[in-house]
Amino acid sequence: MAGVSMRNLLEAGVHFGHQTRYWNPKMRQFIFGARNDIHIINLELTVPAVTEACNYIGSLAAKKNKILFVGTKRNAGKVVKAQAERCGQPYVDNRWLGGMLTNYKTIRQSIRKLRELETQAEDGTFTKLTKKEALTRQRQLDKLETGLGGIKDMGGLPDAMFVIDVDHERIAVTEANKLGIPVIGVVDTNSDPSGVDYVIPGNDDAIRSISLFVEAVADTIIEARPDAPVSAEEFSEAGDAPEAEGTADGEVAEGGAVEETAVAAETVEGTDAPSPAQAESSEATESAAQTDETSENSAEAAGETGDGATSDDSDENKPAAE
Repeated sequence: MAGVSMRNLLEAGVHFGHQTRYWNPKMRQFIFGARNDIHIINLELTVPAVTEACNYIGSLAAKKNKILFVGTKRNAGKVVKAQAERCGQPYVDNRWLGGMLTNYKTIRQSIRKLRELETQAEDGTFTKLTKKEALTRQRQLDKLETGLGGIKDMGGLPDAMFVIDVDHERIAVTEANKLGIPVIGVVDTNSDPSGVDYVIPGNDDAIRSISLFVEAVADTIIEARPDAPVSAEEFSEAGDAPEAEGTADGEVAEGGAVEETAVAAETVEGTDAPSPAQAESSEATESAAQTDETSENSAEAAGETGDGATSDDSDENKPAAE
């Protein structure tokens, strides 16, 4: 089940209700308080409500039952259509036609007419008609598609209905109640929760809030469907994940060792390789030493003593320099 956390709800502004003067007393139990004359919804009640609703929807989707998405408000229409199509469920996003559920026989005839017009438009029948007749049929097709396009593949009454703003969709809720169809609804502080079986208290006006709820329901349906496809990548990742991680760690370790070795080698080479100036200096020192061999024994002894002191000093300072 797709989870919705308290942080997600806060970021989407789900806790913002309507002005206090527009509140519905039946929503009193879901209201935390008021700030600047705006009611604040108690999200501690919203989180378990979303979880319970998604669990119920998931159980229906696992049995391949149909959930009708309803959201005809300007802010909800596009989101409802996109998410319902993503999870393969029927939807109503433009206008709820009276009797869409209680008078489904008539609606089914209109759906049949819609399919006939779609077939005529695809097989080129419109091109054989007069310009006026073709335009008339095209307008009829567009009208039916706008009103019934989301439910043309429903194939019967839905098993449940998910509603955004139950007050705005009161006719749909009433029809579902008459037919005994369970209703899951997002209910704001100004709405009446009567007739809603699974009440989700939350902001039903903000686009981000609506998107959060609709996406959560769509994700739940997709996860619960028994025919949900599992890609080959998921199988390979599930079976080879530990080995792949171990190999990757080994490769990184080996690569790191090689890089460290290369850096150390470069450092050694840079330290030991004499420059041309150093080579000339060493040659001059050797010639001077050969000249000094012919000097007196006292001067040679003094030179050896000086060399020894210098050597000792350098040996004592080497660890500090290193």
